[in-house]
Amino acid sequence: MDPLLERLPPAAKEKLVKMEQPEWEEPMLATLTSKRFDDHGWAFGHKLDGARCLAYRKDGHVRLMSRTRHEMNASYPEVADALMAQKANDFIIDGEIVALDENGNSKFELLQPRMGLEDPAEARRTGIPVHYYVFDILFYDGYELTRLPLLERKHILEKTLDYGDTVRFLEDRLGGGLGLFDEACKKGWEGLIAKRAYGPYVHGRSDEWLKFKCVQNQEFVIGGYTEPHGKRIEFGAILVGYYQDGKLMYAGKVGTGFDEKTLRSLMDKFRPLERKASPFAEEVREKEVHWLEPKLVAEIGFEEWTDYGKLRQPRYDGLRYDKDPHSVIREVPK
Repeated sequence: MDPLLERLPPAAKEKLVKMEQPEWEEPMLATLTSKRFDDHGWAFGHKLDGARCLAYRKDGHVRLMSRTRHEMNASYPEVADALMAQKANDFIIDGEIVALDENGNSKFELLQPRMGLEDPAEARRTGIPVHYYVFDILFYDGYELTRLPLLERKHILEKTLDYGDTVRFLEDRLGGGLGLFDEACKKGWEGLIAKRAYGPYVHGRSDEWLKFKCVQNQEFVIGGYTEPHGKRIEFGAILVGYYQDGKLMYAGKVGTGFDEKTLRSLMDKFRPLERKASPFAEEVREKEVHWLEPKLVAEIGFEEWTDYGKLRQPRYDGLRYDKDPHSVIREVPK
């Protein structure tokens, strides 16, 4: 047993499970909440705005995997290289790959030119620096760690890897959630993640991790687009929705957040998805609409939901390659 694990308290060592490294671990997902609190039983950390990534290293090989089990090594080759250079060999870690703006804030839209690329050389040529912020460890040196308390896992994680510019350790702070949330919003962060300090790593969505959001944004499924007018090229707006009881519900149209390169790139993706009938379960009262198979997921920022269940002042932030369209629901704070 590795000395890091050997030094665990007896009660923690009893929670270790010796096993071969699994091919896949479903990531733990946070639940959106409207609650704000101070509690030293919770650890609070930066909510990053990037691409979730579980990294697997075994037998000298690294796999960067999205939430939907798509390999991302080609999109972020420098992250794979940095993990290959680590002394530790047998681990599964969880984190977020981000691109930073001039203020050091993670911005999902900055990552867009990298997402979905299948050529490592092309990814490097984008000139967009990326960083992998690591916040949890699920497996190490032949042992499953998910039953350990969060604080024990964080300690092991901090000591397991060598950190630098590409791979970074994301720190949490015990308690002080209200002050940290105010600070996060003033700095332009997306928000905070609150995690039970002594909780296990649970596969799937859980109330043990909570999202405190400074801004309104979430994923929506693209179900169509409208014709362009004036000097606009390719299309005017996208029509988006979310799933409820297996039906795609219409949430509104989004006409801002696109530059010409994005308009052309999206239209290339739209053409093979065109269909004759609307994918939405309710009537959409828009003119000059082209319907699409609901296979693309977009990140949309917005001011608020209207009383009629539609988006107010929505803007396009980018496509999400790590989300299953059928998993997209309307996020309602608990």
